Amino acid sequence: MHDLAAGVMHFQRDVFPAKADLFARLATTHRPDTLFIGCSDARVVPELITNSEPGDLFVIRTAGNLVPVHTSGADGVAASIEFAIAVLGVSRIVVCGHSGCGAMTALAERHDLSGTPAIAEWLEQVDATDASATGPEPDDRVSMLVRSNVVAQLANLSTHPSVSRGVDAGTVTVEGWVFDIGTGAVTVFDASGSEALTA
Repeated sequence: MHDLAAGVMHFQRDVFPAKADLFARLATTHRPDTLFIGCSDARVVPELITNSEPGDLFVIRTAGNLVPVHTSGADGVAASIEFAIAVLGVSRIVVCGHSGCGAMTALAERHDLSGTPAIAEWLEQVDATDASATGPEPDDRVSMLVRSNVVAQLANLSTHPSVSRGVDAGTVTVEGWVFDIGTGAVTVFDASGSEALTA
């Protein structure tokens, strides 16, 4: 198990001094350029994948990288999206899914989630109809669902007023990513699901 206290000591001794000027600036400035919505999975580290510095990304992490459709009720994801756009002025939004996603695997393979009711209710937002059908191999079904889920979350994002206003005004762009944990590859596509590039 990673020793967190030792990690903090390493940060304070070796990392922070090398970035002291950056942290001095960040102490009074918070201007990320990208809202990164990713999965809670510990293997997916947005700052590592994108080679970003502290302050570059405003990160929201949810199980299955889900973005609930906008409603009038209190919602931490919606509040964070609104804050990123309306207050911080981010100009880019990335929704990132990943290979081997536990949430998508549970749906594609029809796992029994009765013992985890909060997870089951959260994942009811995902349309897993195609992926749970018989046909492709299990790994292929998960991969299909990971990608279609990212596209669906991009559609959900468009229901958030701050996002739709930014997109309409041309001040905000939205894109989907799928990160392959085993290879490090990132596939990028637009809101329609059309692939832009694989890096």
